[in-house]
Amino acid sequence: MQVLSVASECAPLVKTGGLADVTGALPGALKGGGVRMRTLLPGYAAVMPALQDPVAVEHFDDLFGGPATLFEAHAKGLDLLVIDAPHLYGRPGNPYSGPDGRDWPDNPERFAALSWVGAHVAAHGAGGWRPQVLHGHDWQAGFMTEYLRGFGAGDVRTVLTIHNIAFTGATDRTRIDALRLDPWRFHPEGYEFYGAVSALKAGLMGADALTTVSPSYAEELMTPEFGMGLDGVMRRRQGVLTGILNGIDDAMWNPATDPAIIRYDDPADKRHAKAALQTELGLPQAAGPLCVIVSRMTHQKGLDLVLETLPDLLAQGGQLAVLGSGDPGLEEAFRQAARDPNVAVRIGYDEAFSHRLIAGGDAILVPSRFEPCGLTQMYGLRYGTVPVVALTGGLADTVIPASPAALAQGVATGIQFAPVTAGALRSALARLGTLYRDPDTWSRLQRNAMAQPVGWSRSAQAYADLYATLTHRG
Repeated sequence: MQVLSVASECAPLVKTGGLADVTGALPGALKGGGVRMRTLLPGYAAVMPALQDPVAVEHFDDLFGGPATLFEAHAKGLDLLVIDAPHLYGRPGNPYSGPDGRDWPDNPERFAALSWVGAHVAAHGAGGWRPQVLHGHDWQAGFMTEYLRGFGAGDVRTVLTIHNIAFTGATDRTRIDALRLDPWRFHPEGYEFYGAVSALKAGLMGADALTTVSPSYAEELMTPEFGMGLDGVMRRRQGVLTGILNGIDDAMWNPATDPAIIRYDDPADKRHAKAALQTELGLPQAAGPLCVIVSRMTHQKGLDLVLETLPDLLAQGGQLAVLGSGDPGLEEAFRQAARDPNVAVRIGYDEAFSHRLIAGGDAILVPSRFEPCGLTQMYGLRYGTVPVVALTGGLADTVIPASPAALAQGVATGIQFAPVTAGALRSALARLGTLYRDPDTWSRLQRNAMAQPVGWSRSAQAYADLYATLTHRG
């Protein structure tokens, strides 16, 4: 089975969030299931130097405003197709914005080009290789179904995975010609979205199959609260929608082998990682749990609720260590919070430090208002760092709450709270403190967490089965 994955980011080459972790891990996870996946990526400044033995397989005289070359290459264990188009991707900053944090104004064209090349490869092949399935991720790959329709490649099956429906890739209708779209498709059955052009809407309407990154999020998307104006589309297409829970790279995230931490395979030895983290951050010894956060600082992530309930955590002897960046107001608020000797904050992102943070924490807080899947709670499970999560999306699907019944049966792995309010989080933190002060219960909770399967094997098989069904091989 030959599959082309079309993505705007892919770890470890380029990453801003969980999307990159998924697109980076899925190709390797699928190999055992008889699927060969290549990943199509933009040739960002960070990507081009990492390519091993690149071979030019296609040239485009005018790819949305300038010439471009498509390279076949390998890097970091991935089989890649990379679009070298300096006029689109040879820029400072991250994949979506410049050093000033502002989105590039030509993002619609930049990612339309990604979708267009993906559809071109699916229709015509590249370097003698042609996929049977075109698998796009989020709005950046949404137009691939429109372009594939134009190329007339009806034998290629398409899958679109929704990692976060909040980002629709919407732009003004005056860009229709610049985006090489069929103007007759600007209607509710095509890519029209409340009078605008939407790449995500195009993919949702056009793909043969839709997936999202957890079963609960698939259900949530069909409600006005979570559907972001697309809930009607999701209800209409629910017959082709599947929620496939993400996994994590459980070889990279393994406390017994992790080179970034003081290693352990038993929760009893986790105290060494905690002590090392407290020393690194200048935190004193404390009677309560050390809670950690690794997150983008946005309203979605519910970090304002953490700030509101922080006095309650500190009052019970707890501590907080945070790694993240995003909203300037939240960044400043956490800097101010770090004036307390039991609070440590680092603004930015550091992969190795995130491993030390999760290994050294007693609990990891994920109070998201919505969370399609979430990966940090799974990293927490893997490291015996008890997740405290909102009851939403993939958080609900991956954490077994420490109810009296679950504790009695020996299956609890964390704490869930609902609704997503400061009052509910405050109660969850009080519950955390109670469990932490009972050493036997706390140890069982940690062991249960570490025993929870969080790898890719089940999810990869679900994707392989989906591809086989689409191509009538299963």
